[in-house]
Amino acid sequence: MTTPFDGQVPQPGQWPVDPQEDMPVSEGRIWVDGCFDFTHHGHAGAMLQARKLGNQLVVGIHSDEAILENKGPTVMNLRERVAAVDACRWATQSIPHAPYVTQLPWVSHYGCRYVVHGDDITSDSNGEDCYRFVKAAGRFKVVKRTPGISTTDLVGRMLLCTKGHFIKSVKRTLNGEEGSGNAEERKAFAVDLLQRIQDYATDESGLKPGPQVWTWIGSQSAKLDHMIEEAGSFDKLVGGKGPKPGQRIVYVDGGFDLFSSGHIEFLRQVLHSEEKVGLERGWYESDRQQQRLRDHGEDFGPAYIIAGIHDDDVINHWKGLNYPIMNIFERGLCVLQCRYIHAVIFSAPFSPSQSYLGAFPFGTPNAVYHGPTTFIPLTYDPYTGPKKMQIFNTIENHAFQHVNAGEIVERILKSREAYEERQRAKLQKGIVEDLVKSKETMSQ
Repeated sequence: MTTPFDGQVPQPGQWPVDPQEDMPVSEGRIWVDGCFDFTHHGHAGAMLQARKLGNQLVVGIHSDEAILENKGPTVMNLRERVAAVDACRWATQSIPHAPYVTQLPWVSHYGCRYVVHGDDITSDSNGEDCYRFVKAAGRFKVVKRTPGISTTDLVGRMLLCTKGHFIKSVKRTLNGEEGSGNAEERKAFAVDLLQRIQDYATDESGLKPGPQVWTWIGSQSAKLDHMIEEAGSFDKLVGGKGPKPGQRIVYVDGGFDLFSSGHIEFLRQVLHSEEKVGLERGWYESDRQQQRLRDHGEDFGPAYIIAGIHDDDVINHWKGLNYPIMNIFERGLCVLQCRYIHAVIFSAPFSPSQSYLGAFPFGTPNAVYHGPTTFIPLTYDPYTGPKKMQIFNTIENHAFQHVNAGEIVERILKSREAYEERQRAKLQKGIVEDLVKSKETMSQ
């Protein structure tokens, strides 16, 4: 059963989100739409490229019912998928219930001149191009599809329990010394990967420096063993924006596997908690805001939030099977595109020791946050260090608390037959879509 919004133009006053009146169409206001099932870096890459083509990005999100009719069952429900889009740094506004076949009245109502999509063909349940109407109107632009990652790929990893996506060493991979293929192919992959990290470490415009990116270099035992005090060393990958005067340094860490609404809401709650701390210490008082504008040319928030991301083998040590489903670079890119963080540290230790926190290039954190851990059977407390430093804080249960990698895999396995059929249907549609793409290319 479809909603009143699916596949048709809403009546006046019945649009799914404001504005209810038609907006003036702007060349710089770009529309992109999709299912956005799972928050993987391919979705973020599409939004980043689309955002660079204008100054505002409107993101249409299809309903669960429309996706089921045209593609198969979703893994994440609409509310969870909207939360993920809203968290993307490059998204200006999300529009739930956007039609599966992109309609010009929807695009124009929200003030968008152009629709952007990857260079792959997307078809509806009848096998017709979902973008045929905007293409015919000359209002369609193509960006490059991110290779090597898709919702279909991730579901396949879960169903087949593969481990071929694991990264052994962040540093060696980025140096082109490790990975699949010959030396030349590994080098090319490393160059492309570093460029992608740099691209994702941009601000809301997608054009200027944004988050900093670091890797932590320490022993394997220090990454796994909570008893080892090791400062290690920090290597900067991307310069980005560092902490500003007066900002509190805040640290969070995790696996962030299958980066979902559970992770996103945790990060949002951390930022919200620090905003409340900022309010208490007068951060938002008018004279202090004016002072920041005079001194720095911009205003900024009261906290600088750093996300530490664990290596694949560290997560696998605790979770077993073929976890993490996403490798460290895929997880890192997901965190990097999130508007609630300001820096990322690859290869962070599972237990942040006092030595590790004290060696931070940003300065020793003022706060370390963590939420309740329900998926890993811990045999010790990983946060004894920050607790001794009296900087440990918790984020209590929230609306998406249950949404983690284990929950998502369980959803897949409970409906295994339906998702396997979706995989087969996707392959069959892919053959047809490739033929359509070939015909379009030949006619150009």
